[in-house]
Amino acid sequence: MRAKTVLPAVAMTAVSMVLTLAVVVMWLGTAVPWPVALVVGLGIDGGWLATLAYERRLAAQGDHNRAVTAVGWSFGILAAGVLVAHALTAEESAGAWLAVAWLPIAAKALWLVHSMWERTALTPVALDAIRGIQQEARDEAAVARARLRAEAATEETRLTAVTEAGARVARVQAKTAQTLAGAWSTLETARAGEETGRALTSVTARVTPGVTPRWELPVWGPTEPLAARSLESASALTDEALDVIVDEIRTSETPALSYREMAARFRAAGHSASEVRLRAAWKRVA
Repeated sequence: MRAKTVLPAVAMTAVSMVLTLAVVVMWLGTAVPWPVALVVGLGIDGGWLATLAYERRLAAQGDHNRAVTAVGWSFGILAAGVLVAHALTAEESAGAWLAVAWLPIAAKALWLVHSMWERTALTPVALDAIRGIQQEARDEAAVARARLRAEAATEETRLTAVTEAGARVARVQAKTAQTLAGAWSTLETARAGEETGRALTSVTARVTPGVTPRWELPVWGPTEPLAARSLESASALTDEALDVIVDEIRTSETPALSYREMAARFRAAGHSASEVRLRAAWKRVA
């Protein structure tokens, strides 16, 4: 994996250095002696290569120096500027020289990409752990989606069943209401009929002569429940009366009756009182 980023950077660096040296020698060789032009070209490439080597050393140590990086980029821009100036002053193939003027900048960019790859590179063990975590997360998400789909399908089935049951109940109620309405209509027709009403009146006449009550239809509709009545409210006894009755029943035999026997005879005689009041009366008289 390391070769995928370092080999292109090395190749681009070598090409840009050779190209820069050749352009400097050809361009400045006409104005100064070629050894001077060669020294200038080697100086540019040497400075470029020296700063690159120092940057790589710092990167291997996990460090970074902005000044060295700025110097390296300055040499790269200088080399690119030399190539651009040569392309602009060349009489022939100016476009071709201008097309390759970006190679020093490209080489620096490739080394930047390689350094970023090194800072973010992980060991195979870490990569396997990350893949395992991602696979586990995908599995949990798939299980959660399946559970949600199953719950949605179950809820849909339940709602469908409830809706169908409600529809059946509504149909039965409607049919029953229709039948009852027809029966009541028939009864009303019979009640309203002159001959039928006279016959029903004669059937339902009272024993008392001259009294012929009108035959009424049975009530069909909501009814009001009867209010619950307390047994004690109908014939509530005062404490004094209750004491007298309890004492009479208790002493009706010799020896005196127990509380259980007295309570049974008290209720069998038709008296009513709560268990609390009855026991309190027993305690008072006993």
